[in-house]
Amino acid sequence: MRGNRQEDHRVGVAMRFGSSDEAKRCAKALLYAKDIRSRFPDKVREEAKKFEDMAVSEADCEGRMDLRALPIFTIDSAETKDIDDAISLTKTSDGGFELGVHIADVSNYVKPGSELDNEAFSRATSVYYADQVVPMLPKQLSNGICSLNEKELRLAFSCLMRLDQDGNLTDYRFVKSIICSRVKGVYSEINALLAGTADAEIKAKYAEVLNQLPAMKELYGHRARLRKERGCMDIESGEVKLILDEDGHCIDVKKRTSGESESMIEEFMLLANQCAAHFARVKQIPFVYRVHEEPNAEKLERLHALLQACGINDHFAKEVPTPKELSAILEGVRGTPYEQIINTGMLRCISKAVYEEKPKGHYGLVLKDYAHFTSPIRRYPDLAIHRIMTDLLQGTDKETMILRYSDFAEKASKQSSEREIIAMQIERKAEDCYKAEYARRHLGECYEGTISGVTQRGLFVELENGVEGFVPASSLTPSGTNLTEGIRLSDPVSGKSWSLGDSMMITIVRADVNLGKVDFEVAPEKK
Repeated sequence: MRGNRQEDHRVGVAMRFGSSDEAKRCAKALLYAKDIRSRFPDKVREEAKKFEDMAVSEADCEGRMDLRALPIFTIDSAETKDIDDAISLTKTSDGGFELGVHIADVSNYVKPGSELDNEAFSRATSVYYADQVVPMLPKQLSNGICSLNEKELRLAFSCLMRLDQDGNLTDYRFVKSIICSRVKGVYSEINALLAGTADAEIKAKYAEVLNQLPAMKELYGHRARLRKERGCMDIESGEVKLILDEDGHCIDVKKRTSGESESMIEEFMLLANQCAAHFARVKQIPFVYRVHEEPNAEKLERLHALLQACGINDHFAKEVPTPKELSAILEGVRGTPYEQIINTGMLRCISKAVYEEKPKGHYGLVLKDYAHFTSPIRRYPDLAIHRIMTDLLQGTDKETMILRYSDFAEKASKQSSEREIIAMQIERKAEDCYKAEYARRHLGECYEGTISGVTQRGLFVELENGVEGFVPASSLTPSGTNLTEGIRLSDPVSGKSWSLGDSMMITIVRADVNLGKVDFEVAPEKK
């Protein structure tokens, strides 16, 4: 006899997250849906316990280049706890530079086949959202023995580079090293030092490394010029900073700004990444490269449509535009109402960088060689290539390297690319939830925004702080609208029109935190 119909379709509650009106609960649900867990499996936690409060011993230093005498230091945001890169710089007698990029030697602790390595491979990346992180590695490593903490002895993998007086890279070598960071640098404080606005307290904090800053600024100036000359694309991503209260609720949203020190560190890390990829390509060993191919026909069609819609010349010398041509467009719209629209649109129209085991170069950076070497605490590709490079530096022959790592490099590339996409989707969706939570606090309030998207259904409007909402066409006019080329809605009765890049006053009328969606209406005209 068949059972009761309702009994056949019973459902259980797998997990309770709390109110869907709270962004932090929605973010946890997003993570759960993609099987991303903050808690590590028991076997991984057991293995990680071995590294609890671990310190570097003198025995650990044997066979390593001793760089403790170098004034090495780190530069990160104030809240960073997983510090995986440090720098040092000295001027040479001929006016050149010796740049050291020193990266946490995670591969020394995370061994192939270990529970830690299997879990790191599975996660492939740390996931960052709001003020939270779901780390790739347990905190005993990510915040402990692998983090290049101030005044603590650490094992590192150093890329030691020589550059001429014009900032051109002339030589490099990779060494296993022992370092001790002199100070935990903070971007905002370094920016103040570079600008000459730092107070006495900040100067005292950086006393041991102050002498390096003028040389770093000089080298970065050369590198920025070379970067521009080769046509590297500097796309503004429009990132925001979410301000949370003590209960984790979003109370403000601000556009994230970066200063000279952020750009400087990015350029120095890029150099080390470039050297790592060149090292592997020349040695012809299996590797995990960071590959960025030129845009395909479909993406180019969307790019042409965007440029035409904004009245920007979309004629290029060849079928596929060069990064230099695209850079010229970005420069041309800087400071105009179209700046953010073109930046965002171009980001969507060019191909996404991925990980591959074959070197294909990086279109956006205009580099023949590129890989990710500098963040092994939070990205598996970096850890993977550290392992491969370590083996080669220890004298393993090319044939053995190919047998040992070909399959590994291919699997690590595929897994890391897939997990990176998932992490990015979660981070974006979580950010939308927090933005909607912020907007809920401001229902009924009026703001000026810029039209960032135009559809038959209505307009997308972005506020100055990066919060975006939708204005339905019915809110614009009761008589209906016509869509022109995806850039303009017009009312044939009144003659009014609303175009991409136009400013408009809106009122926040709805905010769905769970969906991460915000609705606007046209603000009533002031009498």
